[in-house]
Amino acid sequence: EVDRANELMSKYPLIDGHNDLPLQLRIHYNNSLSLTNLSQLEHASTSISRLQAGHVQAQMFAAYVLCGAQQKDAVRLTLEQIDVIRRMCTEYQDLVLVTSTRELREAEMRHKIACLISVEGGHSIDSSLPALRMFYQLGVRSMSLTHTCNTPWAESSSKLYNVFQRQGNSLTGFGKAVVEEMNRLGMMVDLSHTSWATAWAVLNHSRAPVIFSHSSSYFICKTSRNVPDELLYELKKNKGLIMVNFYSPFTSCNHEGNVSHVADHFDHIKKVIGAEFIGIGGDYDGGKSFPKRLEDVSKYPAIIQELLRRNWTEDELADVLRRNFLRVFEEVEKVRDWLSHLRPSEAHISLEEVQNPCRLVLKHPDLSSTAEQKPFNRLVLTTILLLSLLFWID
Repeated sequence: EVDRANELMSKYPLIDGHNDLPLQLRIHYNNSLSLTNLSQLEHASTSISRLQAGHVQAQMFAAYVLCGAQQKDAVRLTLEQIDVIRRMCTEYQDLVLVTSTRELREAEMRHKIACLISVEGGHSIDSSLPALRMFYQLGVRSMSLTHTCNTPWAESSSKLYNVFQRQGNSLTGFGKAVVEEMNRLGMMVDLSHTSWATAWAVLNHSRAPVIFSHSSSYFICKTSRNVPDELLYELKKNKGLIMVNFYSPFTSCNHEGNVSHVADHFDHIKKVIGAEFIGIGGDYDGGKSFPKRLEDVSKYPAIIQELLRRNWTEDELADVLRRNFLRVFEEVEKVRDWLSHLRPSEAHISLEEVQNPCRLVLKHPDLSSTAEQKPFNRLVLTTILLLSLLFWID
């Protein structure tokens, strides 16, 4: 089955939904690519040679910044992460930056590893639709609405940060405007890291299919980062995609795990909604604990080998490896084309919602109030001059 798994992956090379290599480049090299060799990279689970060994044909790389940057310099830091992804995918011959399904397929024909850019966490746009649009112009094709912190307009699955707490209203009016603008642009809405209530609201609002880029089954491992069966049913109605995360705390529910634990998630999700809504989002370089036989990106054939052992068919595995993702991405592009008559949204978040005293608001001066003040100002000036004259005479 090892040979069969490799043969199958050669025929249907993997499109993976989430990888945090850019974060490791920030931590270890301060994004200085001149100090690194991505072909044989230390300090990471990802390198070009490992991606090739793992039959990875396309990788969504995350432009991620810590939630601590929210309402500070999140936009700048995100731009720097987008920049390092663009540079690494341009400087290395084996990589190529892609922004469409057409380019993704062309990359496969040229035997290149396609790089897709995602933004991990809606705090990166600082509640600004123009910032979202500029990220799209730079090549971003997916964004998760939250990371481990709430934003002013969407709710996280995590309670790590005590910010923007609210009862209900898990997707505000502005949050819906973000989803609508992503639909209009042709940017995939990613629900990994959102609360279940936010995910539910988005699934009922988005015109395009959505993804969970790196989430697993809550039925198998009870963590809020995973997806319960009720949401899986909604995802199927949306014709979206759940890309199974390999990180051990989300698969075996502890820091020890094996390939069988991961396969259990695939089996359960297939049983609930079918193989045509499943993908792979390994989450390598985002965490440190990965299952035995799945320690880095070169080991992807091990999960295919295990699923073959569990009687998954070639057709089902071809769907999981790439066809499901291509279907969703193509549908997102079709919705974009269908909405092309719409103008860019000019929705703005209110100052009350954003709760940021450092947020500068540029306004034209109120000319009417200025005009009303002029007679009074003249009176004050005349009085001062007269008093000055009296004192001067004395």
